[in-house]
Amino acid sequence: MKKTILSCLMLLAGISANAQEQKGTTEYVFEPHWYVQVQPLGAQYTLGEVSFGDLLSYNVQATVGRQFSKLWGARLAVNAWQSKAGSKFDISNKEFKWKWNYVAPTIDATFNVSNALFGFNPNRVFNLSAFAGLGLNIGFSNSEAATADQGIRAMGTVGNYSTNQGLDYLWDGTKVRLMGQFGLMGDFKVSDKVSIGLELSANTLNDKYNSKKAKNWDWYFNALAGVKIALGNTYSTRFIPAPEPEIRYVEKIVEKVVEVPAKVEEPKANTEALRRDIFFAIGKTVIRKSEQQKVNEVVEYLNANPEAKVNVTGYADAGTGSDRINDRLAAGRADAVVKALKKAGIAASRISYDSKGARVQPFADNDSNRVSIVIAE
Repeated sequence: MKKTILSCLMLLAGISANAQEQKGTTEYVFEPHWYVQVQPLGAQYTLGEVSFGDLLSYNVQATVGRQFSKLWGARLAVNAWQSKAGSKFDISNKEFKWKWNYVAPTIDATFNVSNALFGFNPNRVFNLSAFAGLGLNIGFSNSEAATADQGIRAMGTVGNYSTNQGLDYLWDGTKVRLMGQFGLMGDFKVSDKVSIGLELSANTLNDKYNSKKAKNWDWYFNALAGVKIALGNTYSTRFIPAPEPEIRYVEKIVEKVVEVPAKVEEPKANTEALRRDIFFAIGKTVIRKSEQQKVNEVVEYLNANPEAKVNVTGYADAGTGSDRINDRLAAGRADAVVKALKKAGIAASRISYDSKGARVQPFADNDSNRVSIVIAE
């Protein structure tokens, strides 16, 4: 009975061990998606000559965007509310201030800086992105500038300066002007679909925007905060099982032993397969000096075994870069090893090669997949 129980326990332990040996890695796969963003908390500073606080105003923004890949996206943003300006005359110690309203739709290209530097990770708490684009600024309700213009003209001559010309670029009605903008966005993750966004942007358009002639482009700067909501899934997962170990069967043959004089045999070449993993730096296809010894060991093996052949397979890590970039890197890494073998005198007929891009990940550790796996046998 004791032997039976012990045998059952050993069998269960073996089954458990086999289950634990089924290893692999879970990979995050980016999913293109739409998103909307509402930023009701905003402040604008319009560049000018009166005090900083007098040129601050409130603004808001609404956005619809599409994230096409881990790095690139596009958006339509509509920014609106109010801009301010002023003129200051130190000689007479007078200031004139005015404000007007505007609506500014823009189309921007977006670039995810965090994914470019550190790879795609949907669990990252903070993501930094940059954007740049063009749009239209539609200004209206500029009546306060007309009042300021009258006040400036009424001052007449102040010292050696005549104010009779007033505001050189005074405008009324509705004016549509081309504008450009660029800036940075920071998103703090709340859930897979919701994040809190902060945005800083610089906006520029022609000199006539604030009604004053300054002989340079006019600028205003926006700071915005709000909520960003993804429409649909932003990522999926896939499990990549680790390569199963090769099972070798050994047949035991029992033969009759006959004593004969021992023969002196020539030493045989090593017939066991040789594997070397040659690792590369991120984004590189050049064999590092620290990895060159592995190439030399493969060459020594092939020279010692003239009938042996070698297979080279290039890989790239899935955590960085697009499929197109990773395909190029994997192929380049395989090619670098093949060229090194040929340079060392290994015949091309003995070399076969392949590349898997980032679609196959031989190692659970992301960085280890920047590799060429070389097997000679």
